[in-house]
Parts: sequence; C-alpha cells; structure tokens
Amino acid sequence: MSLEPPAKFFVNSGLVSSPTDIYNLLRPLLKQTVSYRYFRAGSQMSHGTGWVERIVVDRPEVSTFFTPLSICLNIDSFEHLEFETRPDQLIVYTLVQGDEQIVVEFAPLGRPTAEEPEQQQFTFPTSDYVQMELGALDVGERSEHPGEGNEGS
Repeated sequence: MSLEPPAKFFVNSGLVSSPTDIYNLLRPLLKQTVSYRYFRAGSQMSHGTGWVERIVVDRPEVSTFFTPLSICLNIDSFEHLEFETRPDQLIVYTLVQGDEQIVVEFAPLGRPTAEEPEQQQFTFPTSDYVQMELGALDVGERSEHPGEGNEGS
C-alpha cells in the first residue's frame, strides 16, 4: 500500500499551485486574444485585451507583462492559479500573487455588452509617419576618405 497521495484531479474548477499544472491549464491561451483585468487588494487597477505571445516556466529572468499588443505569462510570477468554467464552457483563469490578481478570459466575440465591450482590431495610424528606403552606395559615390561625406565630389 502506497503512502504517497494520488495526483489531484479537477472537474471544471479548482486551484492549482504546481508550475506544471498552471502551465498545462494556461497552454490553450497561447496565440489567442484574451481580455484581462488586474486587481490589487480587491480593486480593479487596469484592464485590456491582448494577444498571448508567450507562456514560460523556469525562466526567472523573463517578466510577465500585459499590453494590448502582446502578453507574456511567466508561470513563476504567480503563487497559484484558480480556474472555473463559465456557463458558455469557456474558462476564467485567475492568476494570484499576494494581494494581486490577474483575471484572464478568452476575448468576447459577438455582441458587445456594457461589461464586455466589442473587441476592436488594432489600427496603426500611418499618416504621421514617412517611409524611407535606404540603398547601397554605388562605387562612384563613395568618399575617398573614410568618415568624410561627399561634399567635394
């Protein structure tokens, strides 16, 4: 008879603290658009929508960050993960570190609501920028003295 406890199992909700379990639960978020809400001491501090670029483990030099363009989740940044299944069968992930929490969900699709605004496509305003193309100099255009311009040519 073994004295070691059997591996835990969860159905639709739970709290996990093992880095391997946290990674396996978060892995479906990789390369997905998610909404996030950041809470400190129970008060919402920030929120947004972003693309999960990376999920890392055993890399203490890599930070966790949330931006509208890119999200990097380092499993080592959190004490534990709480998860629950919503009625629509999507999972709500709550990453916890001390009195701070990040709630992560797949970004809402379909009709916007007051609590969940419609996801917007990122647009980059190009009218304020100029495109420049740099080409190699022909042999005849090179300066005879390194470091000098072509003023005397």
